[in-house]
Amino acid sequence: MIAYLSGKLLEKQANTVIVDVGGVGYEVTIPLSTFYDLGEVGDAIELRIYTHVREDALQLFGFKTEREKLLYLKLISVQGIGAKSGITMLSGMNADEIIVAIRTDNLARLTAIPGVGKKTAERLVIELRDKLNDLTSAASQQHLTSTSGGAGAASVDAVYDDAVSALTNLGYQRNAAEKALKQAVQDGTEMSVQKLLRKSLQFLAKG
Repeated sequence: MIAYLSGKLLEKQANTVIVDVGGVGYEVTIPLSTFYDLGEVGDAIELRIYTHVREDALQLFGFKTEREKLLYLKLISVQGIGAKSGITMLSGMNADEIIVAIRTDNLARLTAIPGVGKKTAERLVIELRDKLNDLTSAASQQHLTSTSGGAGAASVDAVYDDAVSALTNLGYQRNAAEKALKQAVQDGTEMSVQKLLRKSLQFLAKG
């Protein structure tokens, strides 16, 4: 698999570039966040690459930084976010904005991105909120701290109700959602919305 390309920028457009590596031109799909950092045609270029293999095609997706690539890989691990959707997300917001939106449950900000509906935004928050610590920059962390300061712990009932609401919004029947949540609680899952949802989704996936 191709994980890195270094060469000369042969052509560039808002969403694709062609990189000349030793006389071979590689077409790479990029987000706008990477496009803004590109040099001029003929300049040297280095890209972190994600190789997406399908039955009928092999596509390369490129990123200016390893952090951006790692965030992209986390995004496309969520159901409803495909290889191209992940690029659209990084084109609609930069990495810091996406991380802050997910970690602060800002569904309105996430659904403002083309192609991201409410259910997909909720999945992003449920599945990734606790997995982005290592990608959070100092500036993002400061923003998160300032927005969460002084917030008291939610009551157990409120956490449970929020979890039921999130599951029904994802399309699950209320009875099935409540049953899965009860199983999660009985399993000793910590009483936080995110952790209860993650455990409940595992039960629901098993049918």
